[in-house]
Amino acid sequence: MAGSEAAFQAAEAGVQVVLHEMRPEVKTFAHHTGNLGEMVCSNSFRSDDDEQNAVGLLHWEMKQAGGLIMNSAYAHRLPAGGALAVDREAFAETVTAAITAHPNIRVSHDEVSELSGEGHWIFATGPLTSEGLGRAIQAETGTDRLAFFDAIAPIVYAESIDMDVAWRQSRYDKGETEEEQKAYINCPMTKDQYEAFIDALLAADKTEFHEGETAGYFDGCLPIEVMAERGRETLRHGPMKPVGLTNPHDPETKPYAVVQLRRDNELGTLYNIVGFQTKMKYGAQKAVFSMIPGLHDASFARLGGIHRNTFLNSPTLLDDRMRLRSKPNIRFAGQVTGVEGYVESAAMGLVAGRMAAAEILGRTMPTVPQDTAHGALIHHITGGAEAKTFQPMNVNFGLFRPLEGLRGGRKGRRERYKGYTDRAKEAWQEWLTAQGLDLRAAE
Repeated sequence: MAGSEAAFQAAEAGVQVVLHEMRPEVKTFAHHTGNLGEMVCSNSFRSDDDEQNAVGLLHWEMKQAGGLIMNSAYAHRLPAGGALAVDREAFAETVTAAITAHPNIRVSHDEVSELSGEGHWIFATGPLTSEGLGRAIQAETGTDRLAFFDAIAPIVYAESIDMDVAWRQSRYDKGETEEEQKAYINCPMTKDQYEAFIDALLAADKTEFHEGETAGYFDGCLPIEVMAERGRETLRHGPMKPVGLTNPHDPETKPYAVVQLRRDNELGTLYNIVGFQTKMKYGAQKAVFSMIPGLHDASFARLGGIHRNTFLNSPTLLDDRMRLRSKPNIRFAGQVTGVEGYVESAAMGLVAGRMAAAEILGRTMPTVPQDTAHGALIHHITGGAEAKTFQPMNVNFGLFRPLEGLRGGRKGRRERYKGYTDRAKEAWQEWLTAQGLDLRAAE
């Protein structure tokens, strides 16, 4: 989807585009057709609420920008409550027809397995990046800059953590500054709470591996439920060890176990649960993690998971124009940049296509505003995220700069989210207008 959107946006700007698609000549274990925009998982683009949901806002922004993926989705919408679900076959056929019929686009069914130093390129591969191209990217970026599997710990909105229970402290107060010494949020457990947590963890429903995934990956990063299966005390001597920490709410009582959360973005709005990568099903994760003291009312920006993926450590590799720092003639877009989901991937294709076209045509493109959904994602993957813990991320309001003067917490959430979307829409319209797009045509 990201490649199709990037090609379409560049072509609409008047640039001649060659879209390289290796399917159906080279197949993957997940795809079944040679159509562009084939949906290999769900047929849903998730919430379509552009006032109270960040992905719905992303829908709105893409539609305003004349996005191929979003317009094709609305053309084949199916009843799904407040979600945007589509007829997946008709959707893919529409995307394919629009690309192949475009006078400025030529589709070449071949596998690209090198990073050229000439011309303008956008690589919009995703979880199923071919082995040859994966090796080429790894050779250019370094072996430690390209991951082939997600090992995702759950990410929690900071405002939803109960700080009357939890406290901020790095283990043994490590760090030269107060910020470093309080870099972690700690949730204490008694022995009974820990034993109940282990019982729930062992009994929880887990997902199975898909074809093409391998368990060998876990040698370096075990799911918490696998650690628990190796012994009830394993987690207490691993990611949940209570040493080097003192609970200021009850300094005389030493916790039996401690769950730590580490800041996940520079805004300090998101925290990941350290060492809690998991194969539990989403419903089970919410139930089990709500047992952690301090997280009983936690809201999750994303839940944990372990599955095949291929993505860059984008904060260290890409500039704010999605260009590879070592080869600026190359841009990346889509899931390989470290965004998660159909919509987010296509959105990165939309901005990458426009950026590439502007550069080719010698036009100045204004920076994508950070207060838009597109801009929040770009900022996150190109520098806003912590590079050491970078993992793929869905769009969510935790990536947005806070609004002053609005109530925090759950009770102020509706007003706050409306504030985010109103601010984003105004900024997005100004950005499109600066590029000469007639917004009335997108209505």
